[in-house]
Amino acid sequence: MAIKITREEFHEIYIQGEEATFKLFEKLVEQLNTLEEKVAALEARINKNSHNSSKPPSTDLNRIPKSLRQKSGKPSGGQVGHKGHYLKQVAKPHHIQVHSLHGTCECGRDLSRGKRRGYERRQVFDIPKPVMETTEHKAETLECTCGRIHTASFPKGVDAPVQYGPNIRSILVYFSQYQLLPQKRITEAMSDLFGVTISEGTINKTIKKAYDRLEATEEAIKKAIQGSPVAHGDETGMYIAGKRWWQHGFSTALFTYFFCHLKRGKEALKDDGILQRFIGRLVHDGWMSYFDFDCLHALCNAHHLRELVFLSEQCGQRWAETMIKHLCHIKKVVDRAKIAGRKQLASQTMLCYRKRYEMIIASGNRVNPVQRVRKVAGSRGRIKQSGARNLLNRLEKYADETLAFMYDFSVPFDNNISERDLRMSKVKQKVSGCFRSTFGAKAFCRIRGYVSTVRKHGLNVFDQIAQCFDPLVNQENILPIRRE
Repeated sequence: MAIKITREEFHEIYIQGEEATFKLFEKLVEQLNTLEEKVAALEARINKNSHNSSKPPSTDLNRIPKSLRQKSGKPSGGQVGHKGHYLKQVAKPHHIQVHSLHGTCECGRDLSRGKRRGYERRQVFDIPKPVMETTEHKAETLECTCGRIHTASFPKGVDAPVQYGPNIRSILVYFSQYQLLPQKRITEAMSDLFGVTISEGTINKTIKKAYDRLEATEEAIKKAIQGSPVAHGDETGMYIAGKRWWQHGFSTALFTYFFCHLKRGKEALKDDGILQRFIGRLVHDGWMSYFDFDCLHALCNAHHLRELVFLSEQCGQRWAETMIKHLCHIKKVVDRAKIAGRKQLASQTMLCYRKRYEMIIASGNRVNPVQRVRKVAGSRGRIKQSGARNLLNRLEKYADETLAFMYDFSVPFDNNISERDLRMSKVKQKVSGCFRSTFGAKAFCRIRGYVSTVRKHGLNVFDQIAQCFDPLVNQENILPIRRE
């Protein structure tokens, strides 16, 4: 609360002596310090953006973030050796239209009587407007001479008097779960493109069909990630019927697995069980719940770089700029060693880099000493510290996890794989607002995880979704087992 004092009131305090005047001075200084702390916290919040923190680019205010990437020195556009994609004439087109020549030559003769010397060819590539077709299945019924009636069997998958085929069902799932269209726009697209009138209820039933068919496949993806030597973990908020949930994602270079839960931390990870049997190295952003599981860990250095950029640019901490250069230099050396076919850096080189790393942290500790503040009786949680102090504690305590990419070449520098996989979930919610039901969120997690896995294997997404509705495909597991 602001202190208001008139000249008369100050004079009364003044004539009371030095002690009374000093108490007033102490109160004013305490309030001034509190206001300075609040102003510093607000300035730090305003100055944070996608360039120097984990905030998304959509929250940036009138600022073009400076990329953390360094210039490669290569010209923009396609590089030498890149195979471009362009149209080529085909030897056997689907249709041929011959355009005859009419008229007269400058000499006055009729051109149609001239000698044909060949054709100049031009080809137009286009897609004919698709039209829904109806296939009727008739099962013959016969009456035996004994009086019994027999009816032929319908093909597998033909289960109702009227139903949509696998291609239409695949298109609905493709639009909804991969292209992230809202259901109303899907109905409009189906009508405009194919002349098919489909209700939102039909879309929901089709998504549920794909969700049920992919149960075994999802379990196979989960086991593949559990058996991987390196996996990535991350989580992001999601809203279901207006309530805050969390989407958890685990990824490798070839597999993606998602699940949603009301909780963000250890309880959610234990309920799902994916980390219970994982014994490889998990790359993550330092969320403490991951450290509760008995596996190796590696921290995302892209997060570290953003935090270091903030400390360098907004707080003027020189050690942060030095740490940025040091981590980026190690990454360059590791990348060059990988290109050269080496399995690891020389032991002496790693020792020098580690000592340099510890010296930079020591420099940061001198600038940001640990605050010796006693905990107030009855208060909960840890004593609040500055962002620089928290980052230094993490870099010091988890030095092995931060430099894991230097010691083990199979460990990446950052956690970008998992962040890229989760990004489309945020896009889905921006388009649709939120998930209307828990099932809708669970279905999205399962199908989207399968779609992401398919893309990582270089397979056609639509063709793979169609397998969910193909009655001739074994639905126990339609997991792509190798990269095509």
